[in-house]
Amino acid sequence: MSKRQFGLIGKNIAYSFSKKYFTEKFASGHLEDCIYDNFDIQSIEAFPQLITNNPQLKGLNVTIPYKEAVIPYLDQLSDKAAKVGAVNVIRFTKKGNLKGYNSDYYGFMKSLEPLLQPHHQKALILGTGGAAKAVAFALKQLGILYTFVSREEKEGVIDYERINATTFDNYHIIINCTPLGTSPNTEAFPPIPFEFFTHKHIAFDLIYNPEETLFLKKAKQQGAITKNGYEMLVLQAEKAWKIWNK
Repeated sequence: MSKRQFGLIGKNIAYSFSKKYFTEKFASGHLEDCIYDNFDIQSIEAFPQLITNNPQLKGLNVTIPYKEAVIPYLDQLSDKAAKVGAVNVIRFTKKGNLKGYNSDYYGFMKSLEPLLQPHHQKALILGTGGAAKAVAFALKQLGILYTFVSREEKEGVIDYERINATTFDNYHIIINCTPLGTSPNTEAFPPIPFEFFTHKHIAFDLIYNPEETLFLKKAKQQGAITKNGYEMLVLQAEKAWKIWNK
């Protein structure tokens, strides 16, 4: 019986959620013909060789730092992936083409929705990478205005220095899309003035390992509603599975 191979491409991904999740999913669903592997590549240039070396591949997840860098290597993009400008799912079509999708935005949107109240009108997105782009697309779908925050100010992006009490009065959703605080570097957190969080704020961290980052802990101490990225990951993984099995 030939195996259907799936996998994750990224850099330093031993910790990955996806491999454990799909391996357990295949076991509990008795999908003996399916396997899931991590493909840890040091640069995106190694991507074509990986495809050649693994002819059984049917689908891939994409994680940091390749969600944008992988796009030139694909034959097609779904409409939503093209709008987001980042890919976290690749499907191998019947013709052998590689088509890129984005299920991050869906996972985030569905995970954030239950927390929303009428005053949640504006969001700060910490970070500007592929995950931040997916979050921005989801917020747009929800009708929430957003501003990107990064270490350097550039067009459409403010720097951390600009965040003050007034910012927190106007922005009631703060989303960490940076890797700051991910295990093993759990002492790190984004440089924002946490004292301005209130019970009116949502602090959302895309990180799920550790379960409660310092970003979430500090926001919670001020009364904020907090949520990590675990449910988002489960939702995007299930969406990926649907895409692969189209």
